[in-house]
Amino acid sequence: MLDFNTINTSIYRQPESKLGTLSFAEKVIYWTIILTPVWWLLGIQTIVYPVAIALLLVQGLQIDKLIKNSLPICNWAWLGMTLAALWTNILGLEQIGYFTLKTFATLFTLFKGYFMIFACMTVPFWHHVRVKVITRAVSWMAVSFLVTLAIQLLILVAVGPQEPFLPPLARLIPGEKVSMMVKFAIIQPFFGIPLPRTDLYTADPPILGVTALLSFFICLSENNKHLRNFALTGCLFALIISQSRLAWVCFPLVFVIIACFRSGLARQGSLWVASFTSLFCAVLGLALQDVVRAPLATFNSARADSSKDREYVINATIDAWKDSPWVGWGIMDKTVTWGNGEFVLPLGTFSSYAQVLYVHGLFGFIFFAIALVSTVCSFWEPSVRGNRNCQQAFACLVALYLLCQATNLSWMAIYFWFFFVWLGSILSAVQQQRLKVMTWEQLSL
Repeated sequence: MLDFNTINTSIYRQPESKLGTLSFAEKVIYWTIILTPVWWLLGIQTIVYPVAIALLLVQGLQIDKLIKNSLPICNWAWLGMTLAALWTNILGLEQIGYFTLKTFATLFTLFKGYFMIFACMTVPFWHHVRVKVITRAVSWMAVSFLVTLAIQLLILVAVGPQEPFLPPLARLIPGEKVSMMVKFAIIQPFFGIPLPRTDLYTADPPILGVTALLSFFICLSENNKHLRNFALTGCLFALIISQSRLAWVCFPLVFVIIACFRSGLARQGSLWVASFTSLFCAVLGLALQDVVRAPLATFNSARADSSKDREYVINATIDAWKDSPWVGWGIMDKTVTWGNGEFVLPLGTFSSYAQVLYVHGLFGFIFFAIALVSTVCSFWEPSVRGNRNCQQAFACLVALYLLCQATNLSWMAIYFWFFFVWLGSILSAVQQQRLKVMTWEQLSL
């Protein structure tokens, strides 16, 4: 186990390690997160998370709460994205008929994607959900990373690679089954070296990389020292074994962004690095892309075939979008084939930005961009004022937006839904603090 005490000296933690009495919403969220391995083994993750959060949203919906406790702009922006996506989905489904399995799959993807993001960020405003409760639950889930990874690696070494299986309950859920399958660790070449790789509780190893990265920075605020170290170790091992190159790059980037908020020296250092890079390019007569090209080539060579496949699918997705640029195609009904028909994938499989353009057109992309920008901007002011939770959230969002270039947000959000609940609970705490300050100022007058 790794010791993260050095890292944690700069991370704010509440002095009280006990959670105290949990509200009903906190109990539901807490145990839903902790029991992640159970939902995974049963094959019902994609049902449990959105249904649980949707029920809490409906239970907490009251008119007086909407009037007295206004939601942040980013919450409304995600609701706007949901409605924009729904409208373009309806336009696309009209071409093939509404009473088909494609209709169910499309609407359910919307339900467990953009709508779930809105619901997760809104529930903390309508229920009592504390940040430290989310942190504790994610920490225990991260500890389960260690246990499950140890079991999978033991099976891989002792028995060899195992075929994935579909849990019994997953067979009862209509739609595609790939994301519901329980998979084991396998050996894949990385820089030409055979290494173990797994996707753990997710549908794809890159999604595990995103989930592990976000979980790591949530767990940094855990009060219990021993639990925190085990949790961070679990996140780090999950991040490494995912072999997600972009997640590895984003991991130190999050630390850099946090340091820029907390240290004037770090801010000056970033300026010096930018200045030195510009001077280096000018002296040698190189363009910035020439300096980046060599590391990028090495980055892509780690899994050259995977990088080429992603680039091919993304380019084909952009080409298809150009045929319907304003409202997109509404549904992911087209596929791209390569390798003499050996590989077939739906357009929009990679890159959230290309997928939104292809499915929802410029109309939907505008709503998507507003949702992304308004969310990260919601954490800017409190981050500058020194709120450490907001600083971590801001840095994680920047990393997530970069990771969305390689993975589809509407597909992978279900696996780190707790991250959006964490964001909502932080914003709710900031709003409550502002209300207390305003009330105190009014009383003082």
